[in-house]
Amino acid sequence: MVDLRGRTIGYKRVSSFEQNTARQLEGMRLDVVFEEKVSGKDTKRPELMALLKTAYKGDTVVVHSMDRLARNLIDLKMIVSELVEKGTEVKFVKENLTFSGKADHYSQLMLNLMGSFAEFERSLIKSRQMEGIAIRKAAGLYKGVGRKRSITDDQIAEINRRVSAGEMKTKIAKDMKISRESIYKLLKK
Repeated sequence: MVDLRGRTIGYKRVSSFEQNTARQLEGMRLDVVFEEKVSGKDTKRPELMALLKTAYKGDTVVVHSMDRLARNLIDLKMIVSELVEKGTEVKFVKENLTFSGKADHYSQLMLNLMGSFAEFERSLIKSRQMEGIAIRKAAGLYKGVGRKRSITDDQIAEINRRVSAGEMKTKIAKDMKISRESIYKLLKK
C-alpha cells in the first residue's frame, strides 16, 4: 500500500478565467495541485472542497497568499483550523507564515492580523471600484458589465415584424441563429 502522508499539496486560485495562476507557487515541488478560477467569496469552491477531503495528517498545504485561500478573516480561520485539526500544516508563501497546530500564539496573532489586513484591503478595493463606477455614471461614461449585445435594433424590429405576422418563434430563432428563449426576452423589451 502506498503511503500518501507527507505530501506537499499546492492550492492556486484566481478570480476569473482571464487570469492565470502561473506566478503562484512557481518553482515549488508539489505532489498534488488544486487550481481553480473562481471568486474567493464562497468557501464551497470545488477544488478547495477536494483539497479539504484530500489533505491528511503529515501533509503540508502551500498557498501563495492568504487572500488566495479566503476573502475574509472568518473563512480564513475556518479553513486553516480545519486543516490544522487534521494534522496538516498550512504555509502561506507571501506572508512567510506556517500553521501547524502547535501552540504558537505568535502564528495565531499573525493569522488574525494578516487576515484582517487582507479583508480590509479587499473592502478598500471594492469601495474605490464603486466610487469609480459612480463617477463614470455621473459623467455618462459607464458602460456597465457584461458582453456586448450580439443582435442589432434592425434585427429586433425584424423579429417583432415576423412574430406579428404569425411566424413560428422556433423558425425565427433558427434563422437568426439565436435561442428561442432569446426571442422571448427580446419581445418582452
